[in-house]
Amino acid sequence: MERYFGENTPKLGFGLMRLPKNEDGSTDVEQTKQMVDEFMKAGMTYFDTAYVYDNGGSEIAARKALVERYPRESFTLATKLNAWMGRPDIESAKKQIYTSLERTNAGYFDYYLLHAIKEENIKRYNEYRLWDYLKELKEKGLIRHAGFSFHGSPALLEQLLQEHPEIDFIQLQLNYADWESPSVASRANYEIARKYGKSIVIMEPIKGGVLANPPKQVQEILSEAEPNASYASWAVRYAASLDGIITVLSGMSNIAQMQDNLSYMKNFHRLDEQEMSVIAKAQDALNQIESIACTSCHYCTEGCPKQIPIPEIFAARNKQLLWGQTETGEQRYAQAVKERGKASDCIACGQCERACPQHLSIIDWLKDCAKHFD
Repeated sequence: MERYFGENTPKLGFGLMRLPKNEDGSTDVEQTKQMVDEFMKAGMTYFDTAYVYDNGGSEIAARKALVERYPRESFTLATKLNAWMGRPDIESAKKQIYTSLERTNAGYFDYYLLHAIKEENIKRYNEYRLWDYLKELKEKGLIRHAGFSFHGSPALLEQLLQEHPEIDFIQLQLNYADWESPSVASRANYEIARKYGKSIVIMEPIKGGVLANPPKQVQEILSEAEPNASYASWAVRYAASLDGIITVLSGMSNIAQMQDNLSYMKNFHRLDEQEMSVIAKAQDALNQIESIACTSCHYCTEGCPKQIPIPEIFAARNKQLLWGQTETGEQRYAQAVKERGKASDCIACGQCERACPQHLSIIDWLKDCAKHFD
């Protein structure tokens, strides 16, 4: 008997968001078929897509590479309803599942989620009464298990679990780099989910690929502990070792990534005490890298006379400080200030520092950002 819902589910899930591409930008269905075959042959069963992934290409690829080629009961398929991208009205939001069913030809979805809930969009999910809609879909047999993916604060998560005890599971961003992050709050959100007895699907276990190639200090720690293990394997196994986990999603983009993941997840073993101590050293190394401890609360921006997007600028700089992603940081910065104030526009009025609950030296950090970006 399972101790919790999903305990016996294989602990590697195939995230269909970053599928391989052809030269023309379309999804490489033939390579995706090979990846699906490798995945299924290894005994894995969980596939995750979404209405908005790749403008529907991900769901169509799921039909061609999976649904049309394997018995329906041999796998589980998850997809998501997104009520904020493209600002759909209530009717078009509710029609998304029927479009998803048409694209996938799956007949039903084993897991159906309200997509990427956070403070900025929760009002729309509530106003559209999409929580009640999940119940209706269950009663109609179109979905088996209802959940939501979450990118908000622990306070919001607790509120939602108090208001919606009927939810079966939650999808959370969990990885060892973000475990104590004040903005991602991996640990706090995980503990709240388990407090309410909710099973968890993990997304971003390697932080969008970053932990597959972590900072040099972390690489040295992991390589010394196990020279033959990939950096990604440490991150995925760490996530899968947590209690209450249904599966850990990995957005694999080629056969090599699939084969690497299967090499250590086909016969998955939780991290032992010694391996957990290695992760702790890696976390300490990450914490010692200088970065800006911004929680993206945006209190600082409400009264900024120059309309500087301070949290977004700091996030761009952290790409460089934490991960050495110089070009990505520059791209993020350019996007952030496209129609807003630049870091060098700061007039040092101090409004932001008075509003900051983290007591950051915002003016000094903006000077640093201006030096590197403007």
